[in-house]
Amino acid sequence: MAKAKVKFVCQECGYESPKWMGKCPGCNAWNRMVEEMGRSARAGLPAGFMNNESKVESIQQIDVSQQPRIRTGSEETNRVLGGGIVPGSLVLVGGDPGIGKSTLLLQTSYQLAVQGLTVLYVSGEESAQQIKLRADRLQLLSPNLFVLPETDLTQIEMHITTVKPDFLVIDSIQTIFHPVIGSTPGSVGQVRECTGHLLRIAKTGGIATFIVGHVTKEGAIAGPRLLEHMVDAVLYFEGERHHSYRILRAVKNRFGSTNEIGIFEMREQGLVEVGNPSELFLSERSHGAPGSAVVASVEGTRPVLVEIQALVSPTAFGTPRRQANGIDHNRVSMIMAVLEKRMGLYLGSQDAYVNVAGGVRLDEPAVDLGMALAIASSFRDTGMSPQEVYIGEVGLAGEIRGVSRIEQRVKEAQKLGFTRCIIPAKNLRGWTPPAGIEVIGVDSIQQAFEIVLRE
Repeated sequence: MAKAKVKFVCQECGYESPKWMGKCPGCNAWNRMVEEMGRSARAGLPAGFMNNESKVESIQQIDVSQQPRIRTGSEETNRVLGGGIVPGSLVLVGGDPGIGKSTLLLQTSYQLAVQGLTVLYVSGEESAQQIKLRADRLQLLSPNLFVLPETDLTQIEMHITTVKPDFLVIDSIQTIFHPVIGSTPGSVGQVRECTGHLLRIAKTGGIATFIVGHVTKEGAIAGPRLLEHMVDAVLYFEGERHHSYRILRAVKNRFGSTNEIGIFEMREQGLVEVGNPSELFLSERSHGAPGSAVVASVEGTRPVLVEIQALVSPTAFGTPRRQANGIDHNRVSMIMAVLEKRMGLYLGSQDAYVNVAGGVRLDEPAVDLGMALAIASSFRDTGMSPQEVYIGEVGLAGEIRGVSRIEQRVKEAQKLGFTRCIIPAKNLRGWTPPAGIEVIGVDSIQQAFEIVLRE
């Protein structure tokens, strides 16, 4: 037996120390060093998938024939994964408690089971009866869907060898423990070792594996940062508590593009995919109200039209408030500074509230022009045309910079019935706008104001 030794591991970053310290040298977090029992050798790990022999090959002789992806019954999930599930891949799914991670994976498991694939759903948080009740309510029953309530990784591996599944779900990785590791489930050592063990099982057995990860109060996946580096894809399941829709976002994907999103709506029958998210986000828009502008954002490969709302009012305090929801607070402050310096709008004594309707998060600068026009519209109390879409990045000199994928954005606006689109003048070259929509190019924010906010 390898001799066990005591070590102290930071639960935030995974930094290891032979003695306890109040402040972690790795991440500067206080009181996060926890005692764990380590081991000096890997001989204690059980045999199984890890005993497969490896070999060295010339890069010119490696077979690159791709295995066919496993298509699920949800096009939104397939889009986020890059076209489907890759056999042997390891995917990490994170999200807030109660957001619908277990429901999403149970539905995905059922969709694969009805195709004739063998699915093993391992739950460390719920009993088999609880999973059966959810499956009855959502009508997700299939003889190829097997359920295992277990937290011991050695027992899970034994059942994997017996069942030989094509698809494996671990819900969640923070509840799984390896008996060789002398620390509690959910600790840095357990999460790191269990994930590495599941990675070897997935790669050597060709089993597509999804693991659920808890998130911290800051919204990051709990456990060491190494966890996200080990897996092939990281998916975040997001949503607002007071909204019925959910967003599945890919922030890492070795088999497809990143920043893809899939949009679902939570109903009594489970998660229902939303085929046209732009229509959903604009369904409750108030037409012609001051401070309302429609922008075209691109999430991955999909253009999405979203409404940006702004409210500007005189402040009752010495320091005006700047509050943003769904968009970067610093970006809002920068746009307001450009409006005050370049357009002469005296916003220094005004409170400003900017909101992205529907709870969507916008991160790209192509929505700058719409946000600037919404703020100016609210400040002047002047409405804008409800049939216009605004696209463009605003620079510090007041210029309108070009954006990518302008054709997709304009086509999405034309498909939803908008009649005019204000875009950067640079983006007018090299393509022909679709019929039925007027496209106007502007070089500066002054030109946009003259066209949109006529007195």
